[in-house]
Amino acid sequence: MSKNILITGVSGFIGKHVARELLLKKYDLTVMIRPKTEPKRISEFKNHVNFVEIDLTDIDGLRSYLKEHSFDTILHIGAIRGGRKFSKKKYFDANVNATEQLIINAQTNNSRFIFCSSVGVFGAIPDELPANNSTLKKNDNYYHYTKIQSEALIQKYVLYDLNAVIVRPAITYGSGDFGFPFTLVKLVDKNLMFLPNNETIIHLTNIELLVMAFTKLIEFNYKPGIQYIVADKNPVNLHELVNFICKELKNKTYSDKKSISEKFFKHGEKIARCLKNELWTSRFELISKSWYYDVSKVYKELSLQPVSTIPNFKIVTNWYKQLKEKK
Repeated sequence: MSKNILITGVSGFIGKHVARELLLKKYDLTVMIRPKTEPKRISEFKNHVNFVEIDLTDIDGLRSYLKEHSFDTILHIGAIRGGRKFSKKKYFDANVNATEQLIINAQTNNSRFIFCSSVGVFGAIPDELPANNSTLKKNDNYYHYTKIQSEALIQKYVLYDLNAVIVRPAITYGSGDFGFPFTLVKLVDKNLMFLPNNETIIHLTNIELLVMAFTKLIEFNYKPGIQYIVADKNPVNLHELVNFICKELKNKTYSDKKSISEKFFKHGEKIARCLKNELWTSRFELISKSWYYDVSKVYKELSLQPVSTIPNFKIVTNWYKQLKEKK
C-alpha cells in the first residue's frame, strides 16, 4: 500500500488541494518546494509534511537528492505554467529535465509515478472535438511543448518497466486560483466580459474532481502508460456559464449588448501572437472558440462521481464575493 509519497507543486492551486486530501488520508508526505517559497503559501502544511527545498530547475541538486531517497509513489504536479516570463531553458529544465530525474527515481525503486500533464498537449484549441487520447498533439506554445516532451519521456520509460500514469486535466476551477475561471468572474462582475456572437462550448474541471482522480490513482491498479483526461462530466455553453455567474453576483442575466462578432477576437488573437504574448493569445482563443474533451474513460475506469460545472462553479463566485468583502 502506498504510504510514503513525494509530491511536487504544493504551493500551487492543484498541488495544494491534493496535499490536503492526502494528509486527511494519513499519507506520509515529502513535499518538494522552491527555496525561499513565500511562507504563507505553504503555512498550512507546516509540521505535517517533510519539506525538501529544491528548485525544479536545479537538475544537479535534484539528482543528488533523489539518489539518496526512495518513495512508494511520486506525484509530480509541479511545473512552470504557461504565460510566465521565464527563459526557454528554465521552462525545459523545470518541466522536462526535472520530470526525467523523477522518472528515473521511480523506475529505479519500482515506485508509482503519477504525472500531472494538461489537455494543453492537444493545443489550446484541439483540432478535433471532443478531443480524446488519440487526438493529434499540438505544441502551439512552449508550455504545451514541454508537456508533450514530458509525456514522451514517460512513454519511453514505460517500455522499461516504469509504472506510470498520465493525468490531463482541463482548466481547473475552485477557490484559491486566480487563473482563467477567476478572470472570467471578474470580467462579468465589471461588465467587461465580451462574448462572441457564435456558440462557444468549453470544458472545465472541478478541483475536487481532480483531487478524487489523483487519490484513486495512488492505489488503483492502472495499466502503465495509460492516460486519463479529467474534466467535468459535460462541457458547458460559455453564454450560459456567464449568465450563471452574473445571476450569482448580481441576481440578473448578463447584458446581450456584450456579444460581438468573432472577427474581433480573431483580430485580438492575431495581435497577441505578433507580440508573442502566450497568455493573451490563449485568452482570446478560450472565449471565442470551443474546446471540450471525451472524459468517458476516466469516469468509467476510476468510478468518479459525476460533476456538473453549473451549479458547481458557485465555489468560484462565492470565493470571489468573499474576496470583495475583505477589501
